[in-house]
Amino acid sequence: MTETPSDGAKGDGDPRSTGRSWFAQYFGFAEHGTDLRTEVVAGITTFLTMSYIVLVNPALLTGIPGEKPGIIIDGYTPGEVQQMLAVTTILSAAVAIFIMAFYANRPFGQAPGLGLNAFFAFTVVGALGIPWETALAAVVTEGVIFIALTLVGARKYIIHLFPEPVKFAVGTGIGLFLAIIGLEEMRVVVDDPATLVTLGGIASDPIAILSVLGLFLTLVLYVRGTKGAIIVGILATTAAGMLVTLAGLVDPGVVAAPFVETGGLDLSKMTSAQYDITPLVGAFVEGFRNVDALVFALVVFTFFFVDFFDTAGTLVGVSQVAGFLDENGNLPGIEKPLLADAVGTTVGGIIGTSTVTTYIESATGVEEGGRTGMTALVIGVLFVASLVIVPLASAIPLYASHIALVVVALVMLQNVTAIQWDDYAHAVPAGMTILIMPLTFSIAYGIAAGIVTYPIVKAAQGELSDVRAGQWVLALAFVVYFVVRTSGVMQTVV
Repeated sequence: MTETPSDGAKGDGDPRSTGRSWFAQYFGFAEHGTDLRTEVVAGITTFLTMSYIVLVNPALLTGIPGEKPGIIIDGYTPGEVQQMLAVTTILSAAVAIFIMAFYANRPFGQAPGLGLNAFFAFTVVGALGIPWETALAAVVTEGVIFIALTLVGARKYIIHLFPEPVKFAVGTGIGLFLAIIGLEEMRVVVDDPATLVTLGGIASDPIAILSVLGLFLTLVLYVRGTKGAIIVGILATTAAGMLVTLAGLVDPGVVAAPFVETGGLDLSKMTSAQYDITPLVGAFVEGFRNVDALVFALVVFTFFFVDFFDTAGTLVGVSQVAGFLDENGNLPGIEKPLLADAVGTTVGGIIGTSTVTTYIESATGVEEGGRTGMTALVIGVLFVASLVIVPLASAIPLYASHIALVVVALVMLQNVTAIQWDDYAHAVPAGMTILIMPLTFSIAYGIAAGIVTYPIVKAAQGELSDVRAGQWVLALAFVVYFVVRTSGVMQTVV
């Protein structure tokens, strides 16, 4: 049954209003057939399913000199930077969620998105060699553009401009991209000079052994519907690493944080709590200096594209479960939750984290009966409360936090069923998008490959009239970019 959204309107004093509380009136409990207890339980449920991002986002974005690309700040250890990023992750999520609660009145949770944070660290900063400050500038730019387009109602035009098969393939491609990043850090997949990649020492490497055990524990909990399965799996794997180190089965520093030693803990080696985020706040301003316009435009475009369609797809998918869609399958007032996402992204870039997006995990709260912004309010409050665990962020080893990437990747693969594989005009562009993303370690290249392929295949099928002028322009722009990027004409930005 379709529900009429309240769009944040106050209740009308209906006697069915649960307890006639301020919350019931503001969020319209009676109108949506819910009550305070249901909304609170729904909010807690959603938070538990997406709370892993508080640990995973900082782990992905933090750079380690000589080992891992990402945000590296002179004068601060990776552990301190990781804690700063945990704070910015929480704050950006809270801003977006509170706007979702009070302005959009929808039960959706938001936070920096998996996939885009990996694109930020591994592609933009790592592969392209762009300074992390410039990457933040691209996030802020994308957010501002998103806000402007949302306010002027340009959403429909943008959605229609991009090829449908590419839209459907992006989720699956990102899933494979995340899987490779996760499995590589877990040492399940390792480099091989003959085949590029091969199976790691899953029976001999302590990190691989713990990673595999932690992954299967997490998957078991996840498929059994355990609330907070991912965060439980990460913490359990971290605890296992500490235990085997304390027992002397593995040398210190291999599978546990540096302060864990054989037979005890050396608390002097623990990273002190770092809540001061001033080195990150406003760093994006520096990122606008000496920017290569073509590369910067591509980065902004990719952030925008993935964020826009990931958010729109999530909103529609979760809204279908909630009964929010109208008879045409559209979400009434979708601009409001989109604006919450856009503002969250802009604020996130300003204070130092990657793009904010709506989480598919919001469906868990909806299934618990969450129907209003009260659910989002509970999620936001819990995110703020999680500031107390910021010191824990640097104690989580990378291999444990990356278990989340593999679990989410497996879930994202289900998007492949939306592709019309019996139609070459869908199968070829979608296939190129999915294949190129993980094989080139770039979300941007995957999207570009799909956009370039689509009009060519449509023309080959004699369906040239189906291709819009804007799609040809995008395809040509990406061809030019690939030529410039791979011919050696464009020097890597430093």
